Amino acid sequence: MFDINPMPPQIPAELVALLEQVETATVGHVLHSGFVDRRISAVLPGKRVAGTAVTIRIPHADSALLHWLTAEVRPGDIVLVDRCGDDRHACWGGVITNVMKQAGVKAGVIDGPATDFSEIVRVDMPIWCRGPSPITTKLIGSEGAVNVPISVGGQVVHPGDAVLCDESGVIVLDPTRARAVAEKALQMQAAELVLLERLRNGERLPDISGARAMVDAKRRA
Repeated sequence: MFDINPMPPQIPAELVALLEQVETATVGHVLHSGFVDRRISAVLPGKRVAGTAVTIRIPHADSALLHWLTAEVRPGDIVLVDRCGDDRHACWGGVITNVMKQAGVKAGVIDGPATDFSEIVRVDMPIWCRGPSPITTKLIGSEGAVNVPISVGGQVVHPGDAVLCDESGVIVLDPTRARAVAEKALQMQAAELVLLERLRNGERLPDISGARAMVDAKRRA
């Protein structure tokens, strides 16, 4: 059986543009939750994309529903795939890469392996996954779900969530909180530029950060 819900409202373009200025590692200074397992990593280095979560859950070796979804996705979507613990079969390969790219999908985030990495590179399609596998899924047509809450890398993802991906990892945000998180992170990134300038001018990091005073107060004589 297939459980299929409507496509979620998309994140406003202005918010997406704001998020794409943010480094996930900067958000890591502010939040400890919302991040997917760090072993779900970027196939293409140096990419940073944000967009609207479209969720799909496909078990085992069956990718019929992912093929179906390629006709429903929209420009600006990020497709997150719950593989139900299957780390053997690659559901995402060269054909899916090309079709999703043509549809304007910003990225794919797969809690499992992918395949055809050379085609992912050629098409320049940002993908985050658990590495490569030569063993692929098949068109079985047994079960799955679209736009339901899923688990990706230990993180619950709801359809319509804001997703930010870069070379350091992937974070999923409630869209009502995404702007505040982005603005805080951008403030921190601006402050870091000031810090780097102070270091270039000869100041020492432990003096600026307060680490020297913290350690000296408790160091043994």
